[in-house]
Order: sequence, then C-alpha cells, then structure tokens
Amino acid sequence: QFRTTATRQDIDQAAKYIGAGAAAVGAAGSGSGIGTVFGSLIIGYARNPSLKNNLFTYAVLGFALSEAMGLFCFLLAAGILFAF
Repeated sequence: QFRTTATRQDIDQAAKYIGAGAAAVGAAGSGSGIGTVFGSLIIGYARNPSLKNNLFTYAVLGFALSEAMGLFCFLLAAGILFAF
C-alpha cells in the first residue's frame, strides 16, 4: 500500500492552492477584457451612432470570447483543487 508522509501531503496541498490561484489570475484578464470591449463600444456609439447595431454585434462577440476565457480559467482552477 502506498503511503505518504504528513509533510508530503502538506506540500501537495500547498501546491494545489498555488496552482489554483495562478489559474484564477486569468479571471482578472477576462474582467479587464470585458471592460475594454464595452468601453470601446460606448466610444464607438459616440463617434458614429448610425452603426449602433453593427457595433453591438461585435461587442457581444468580444464579450462572449472574453467571458469564455474567464470560465476556462475558473474551471481549470476548480479542476486543480478538486480533481487532483
């Protein structure tokens, strides 16, 4: 039977927390990206209101891609904590 020492288990647990924290840093990038997308959308509305529908379509696409990256980071962090 495979046994590990208490020190080894503590190091493994600490490594899991560090890895999950590093993976969760990507959520900050996602938030920054979403803010940039909608900030640019407002600037685009102010410059050319006639392109409102076209700009909104691109903004929603940018939001979805940024949010997907944030969700992938969250899932990776959860996987590190609970699967390994």
